[in-house]
Amino acid sequence: MTIYQELQLNQEGSKALIKSCRNPKEKARHIAIYLFKIFITMVFCMAFVIGYSTVFGDENSVTGVVILLCVMVFRFADFGISTPHGLSALMVVFAILAFGPRLANMGNVFTELLVNLACIFILMVLGCHNVIMANHSTLVLGYLLLYGYDVTGKAYALRLAGLAFGAFVTGIVFYRNHKKQTYKRGFRDLFREFDLASMRTRWQLSITFGVSTAIFLAGLLGLPRSMWVGIAVMSVLLPFRKDMKKRVKGRIPGNLLGGLVFLIVYPMLPESFYPYIGVIGGIGVGLSATYGWQAVFNSLGAMAIAVSFLGVPGAVFFRIFNNVAGAVYGLVFDKIFHGSLDKMTAKRTLLDS
Repeated sequence: MTIYQELQLNQEGSKALIKSCRNPKEKARHIAIYLFKIFITMVFCMAFVIGYSTVFGDENSVTGVVILLCVMVFRFADFGISTPHGLSALMVVFAILAFGPRLANMGNVFTELLVNLACIFILMVLGCHNVIMANHSTLVLGYLLLYGYDVTGKAYALRLAGLAFGAFVTGIVFYRNHKKQTYKRGFRDLFREFDLASMRTRWQLSITFGVSTAIFLAGLLGLPRSMWVGIAVMSVLLPFRKDMKKRVKGRIPGNLLGGLVFLIVYPMLPESFYPYIGVIGGIGVGLSATYGWQAVFNSLGAMAIAVSFLGVPGAVFFRIFNNVAGAVYGLVFDKIFHGSLDKMTAKRTLLDS
């Protein structure tokens, strides 16, 4: 394996390669390559987001994060349909990211529910046909981040410009990397293959209704940072249901430990260090091979931002509470949702016979 090939491995692949080495010298070499990969990735990510913030404003740093995720993911991921049609779907996705979160924030909790249902459903149908690619962790996450960090006025105009530029860059990367892919499926097949009996359709609907209703309930209860609840639900509603409990067992303890670490460490840090907490968290995520530890480090940056309007105790409490509530809600919702669909399918089969 060349150095370039090794740099393309994910965390689990790199750690498995390191673990398999018996020769100390060879093991040290692979560790050095792995650490170098983390370093260059973090430098690139920081430069990209800082550049976006400089051009489109600090309020739109989250836009840089979303575009960065899209560029990095769609280098390898596709939509399971022909590339020209996939490119069209990608442009629709960016249109939803541009206008959906703003529309959701403009109304009350009921209109917000309708907007979220429509937008997340389209994102799931257009972007998540190829279940193995797990594109929801980029597309729905991006939608929720833009929803949670909403802007208005001039900042929103700059956000639209930032997303338009991001759509252009992501489209180039997507087409360049996937133009040789051959799929018989086209745009229309995404809807033709929509079937309540299929695992994929059920998963798409569970994400749509699970995330949207979770945010709706959080809004009714007046919970701050309702997007945290939505993200937690999204993260546990996996296409392969047998993996859900394992994900919950990683997310809840991960956020509890992250909150505890933040509560202890944050008051001890100098104020000048606060902007770098998210960066440290990102490095930790890059070094983590398990979902539980990724949840620990992911929580640090989120809480650091929330401190400005919730305070340290509030940021820690609601980060933990919202994630626990979201993960538990996701499990309960999944059981009720699939149980209801099973009954509907059985009744329809009985009537047809």
